[in-house]
Amino acid sequence: MWEQITALFTVGLFQNTIRNATPVILAALGGLFTEHAGIMNIGMEGMILGGAFVAVVFSFTFASAPMGVLFAVLIGIIIGLFFALFVVKLKSDEFIIGMTLNTFSAGLTVYLLRTVFHQTGSWVSTDIKGLPPIDIPVIKDIPLLGDILSGYSIFVYISWVLVFLVWVFLYRTPYGFWMRASGEHPEALETAGIDPVKMKVLSSVLCGIFCGLSGAHLALGYLNCFAEGMSASRGFIAFACVVFGMANPPKVFGAALLFGFLQALAIRLQSVGIPSDLTEAVPYLATVLMLVYITVRGANKKRNRAKKAMAVQAAEEG
Repeated sequence: MWEQITALFTVGLFQNTIRNATPVILAALGGLFTEHAGIMNIGMEGMILGGAFVAVVFSFTFASAPMGVLFAVLIGIIIGLFFALFVVKLKSDEFIIGMTLNTFSAGLTVYLLRTVFHQTGSWVSTDIKGLPPIDIPVIKDIPLLGDILSGYSIFVYISWVLVFLVWVFLYRTPYGFWMRASGEHPEALETAGIDPVKMKVLSSVLCGIFCGLSGAHLALGYLNCFAEGMSASRGFIAFACVVFGMANPPKVFGAALLFGFLQALAIRLQSVGIPSDLTEAVPYLATVLMLVYITVRGANKKRNRAKKAMAVQAAEEG
């Protein structure tokens, strides 16, 4: 039994953890912007899927992975503007718009895949150019550590850097302050002469860009193909990571790594005889537990605030 447990924790487990976590990290970093701007963006699932499809289409068309990434970013901007138009400008229900975006993206990609490119289920071709793995000098030669940290697509390393850059943007720049204020105190921001609507639109566009990068990595840096529904609820998991990490970049990064680890562990558990139907539910069960924890934590905070308010009121009356 002990040998089976130790056999699970191999270099491959940690490699798959990093690969599985990267698209979630990128999408969750995008979700940070809309979360701070006071927008509940559950449309990230559709943004990721749209980015993945467009990345494959233009990588195939131009025989170039960078072109695929470029157009994935462009479609992310377009979807972000579409989301902002309905949610911010027209003040539609963000939940309904997000679910509509997810459904529309899933249906449109399947339709285009089958009618335009005559592919069913998945699209695999040697003409789809993927992102090459990058070996980090010096680190690649370190035993064990080199195997774990080196040899991934560029988006893996970009996602690590972006965690720091997003933190700097949100907490150390005027635009980050204005974006957070647009969600927390929009009236005060407007009094200061800054339009909160513009900051909310900007947050939606940035979220679209990051989700487009997430889809591009998923299609060109991870699987090098497109499959129907390949986002596989990563957008919802990214949203859960944002909430679980309290919209703080390092904490969100840790939550995404936890999901990646559980997903990689679920695959490894199949090698010790556990049915795949059970192991595949592990990361999603963890996501549900995250949300339960968040709900309980929020209820406890409200209860504590209410007790403090009652204590203050009693002291004033006494």
